[in-house]
This record gives sequence, C-alpha cells and structure tokens, in this order.
Amino acid sequence: MPRILISGASGLIGFALVPSLESHGYEVTRLVRRATQSSNETQWDPTNPILPEIVSGFDAVIHLSGESITGRWTAGKKTRIRDSRVVSTTNLSEALAKADSPPKTFLCASATGYYGSRGDEVLTEESVPGAGFLPQACVEWESATSPAMNAGIRTVNLRTGIVLSREGGALKPMLLPFRLGFGGRVGSGRQWWSWIHIDDFIAAVHHILQNESGKGPANMVSPDPVTNADFTTTLGKALKRPAILPVPAFAARIALGQLADEALLASARVQPKKLLDSGFQFKFPQLGVALENLL
Repeated sequence: MPRILISGASGLIGFALVPSLESHGYEVTRLVRRATQSSNETQWDPTNPILPEIVSGFDAVIHLSGESITGRWTAGKKTRIRDSRVVSTTNLSEALAKADSPPKTFLCASATGYYGSRGDEVLTEESVPGAGFLPQACVEWESATSPAMNAGIRTVNLRTGIVLSREGGALKPMLLPFRLGFGGRVGSGRQWWSWIHIDDFIAAVHHILQNESGKGPANMVSPDPVTNADFTTTLGKALKRPAILPVPAFAARIALGQLADEALLASARVQPKKLLDSGFQFKFPQLGVALENLL
C-alpha cells in the first residue's frame, strides 16, 4: 500500500483529498500542529526545522497548509501569509532532502496569484511572474521547494485558481447575496477569473501522482476561464436569481484594501497546459455545468 504524508488535511482541498486518496488504496498520514489523536497523525511545527525521520518512508508528500489570504492585508497579515507558506515549505523541503528514505514525489501548493494581474493575456506554466505581493510570495513559495528538487525528488508546484466547492472556499460567501438578489459583477467585470471544480482538482492530483514524468509548475484550473461578469451571470442563472447589482471597484477597495486589487479585481486568464498535454480530462470544464453540479 503506497504511503502519503499530507499537511493541510483539514483545509478545503485536504478535506476532500484525504478520503479520495484512502478510497484509492493509499495509506495517508496527516501532519498536524496539535497533539496527535490517532496513529495516522504526526505532529510537526512548520515554523521550525523538521526532523528528517518524520518525513522518511513515504511514497509521496503533499503540502497544502498556509494562512488564508482572506481578510484585510495588514502588515502582520501579509507576514503570516508569506511565512506560513515559505517558511513551512523550506523546512519541509529541507527535511525531505535529508531523509534516509525520501519520497519519489513532492506536491506543494502554489497559486495562480503567481501571474499577478495581466489583463487578457493567456497565461501558461511558461509565463513569467507578475508584480505585487501575491506574485512575489508565490515566487518565494515555489523557490522554497528547491532543496527537495535538487535532491532528485520529483517536485510539482500546484498553481491553484479559484476552487469551487459546496463546502466552502470562494463560492460559499457568494451564495447568500446572490440568493437574495444582491449579486453582480465586481468592478468592471472584465477581469478574468480562473477556477476549478473541487472534483477536478482531486482527480488532477491523482493524475499527477500517477504521471511520474510531470514536474515543475502545474496550473490547477479549468480550461475555460471566464470574466468576472460572465462568472456572476452564470452563478445567477444557476441560482435562478438576477445578477444586476455590481460592486464598484472603490467599494471593494474600501472593504478589502490590497486584497481587492490583487484578488477580486485582478485578471488572470490561466490555461492548464501541462494537465491537458499530459492527457488529463476534466469532468467539469465549463462553469455552468460545474455550478449546476455544486448547487
């Protein structure tokens, strides 16, 4: 039975990924910061160096933990966003590189925030990073996997877009205002949103684990990115509600500060070139079908 070590198991993606891995015959061990409560948990402190023996003997390691980017970006919040990703990844990667029995594969979360706001430009894994806090944080985040990569461990950086799930994430807070008829585009609505159905994300992780030749960045998004205006219109149709009350850009900035400019109002038209080239088939490639399934 192949063994997998995973951090962030209680998060939106981890919550769905762990049972899927177990149902496919993997033995999953969770990295947890609290005291362990079962034999399938291992305690760690992501802010400090990690003993190599903790991460030794696994076939794959999946690192998903990190501070949520939601909320106003104070100086302290930005430090937590960066450090929870870069420091933890550095510590984990260095431990993997020193392990007596290192994994064959290391999957580490990243984000399409790597590309910044790029208007209508079509972005693939070969595109250069953008400018701003999120792109810089993502560059450092991905660079933190270098010790594992340099040790010969196949390393994949999962550049994740907006994950659509009925359990939470970006979709859940949108539902109430839309159901009440208060939904609408944000700002001009022309900014591109790159998204993925949670089931496709999980299936893509399985695909990457089994496709042993793939390494480096992988865009975890649907092949059908949409503008914010199209996203909100499609969501309104799925809920059978109008989407006619826009949120002006200045109002988003007042409410969310820098987060508004680098997330809600940012435009990233991202394509999953590596997934498609490797033969991965999306179950929910179009937004309308994805939302109908979720809602």
